Amino acid sequence: MAEHSDSVLVVGATGQQGGATARGLLAAGVPVRALVRDPAAPAAVALAAAGAALVTGDLDDPPSLAAAVAGARAVFLIPPSVFGAGGWDSAREAERGRAVVDAARRGGVEQIVFSGVARTPGHDSRDLDGKTAIEEAVAESGLRYTLLRPVRFMENYLLRAFVVDGIVDGVNRHIFPADEPLSMIALADIADFAVLALTDPARFDGQALQLAGDAPTPRAAADAISAATGDAVRYHELSEAEADAIAPMIGDAWRAVRRTGGWRADLPALRTLHPGLRDLRTWLSTGGAAAISALGADTTAAPSTL
Repeated sequence: MAEHSDSVLVVGATGQQGGATARGLLAAGVPVRALVRDPAAPAAVALAAAGAALVTGDLDDPPSLAAAVAGARAVFLIPPSVFGAGGWDSAREAERGRAVVDAARRGGVEQIVFSGVARTPGHDSRDLDGKTAIEEAVAESGLRYTLLRPVRFMENYLLRAFVVDGIVDGVNRHIFPADEPLSMIALADIADFAVLALTDPARFDGQALQLAGDAPTPRAAADAISAATGDAVRYHELSEAEADAIAPMIGDAWRAVRRTGGWRADLPALRTLHPGLRDLRTWLSTGGAAAISALGADTTAAPSTL
């Protein structure tokens, strides 16, 4: 085993989830190495100002990853999703993830925490192929590991310029049944679970955690947003025909939700692990409602990078 410090290499540090994890680790007194392609990028500069050590590397350049993991005790991995002309590029996503796992194993890293996406019963979407391949590589690495599987983000209510989700002209449009529970989680809580796993490797070793913080119905969520912001918001459940008209993958997702029943997570067990787990009302009252209101009538804003 190579000699290492107590530092954690955060891969995906300039994204919202990786950035929140990096800041959470720093707040816990854990040294952070943030993998960045461009140290001069605003997100990278902000991380450095917060106390992270920047290491330059590229997920498509394996030799640079070897240098990045050198001396790190653990790795937090959330490779960016890859989209090509044909849609989601699962093969490239898997290749990038495997490259990080291989570099960690060869570099003497002790632990990997990987954040992917939640599973639904019988889910067969190709969008998960890349993440599944990375999970398998992590589990087979021989290192201590934890797999985080977050459900839909509460921050998705802030999205704009998407064909579904977000709030446009007072309407949240989506594929989910209006009066059935919809699991969701705040990005900050995903980071909190990552910090828990990274600071207590033995307790979380080998665990796969399906992460959620609340499960209101979409209609109840719209009512909660209305109450918190003071602006009327309603939910529109897309019909199957509307979903198919947007794109085949949207129609396929519409049918998959009804076939599988959607995401499920053990909220009481998760709250035992993380007593501060946020429900939707807490997220709204601690910045979410203000962020929604700040968007106002601007329906052309670019979507956030999650």
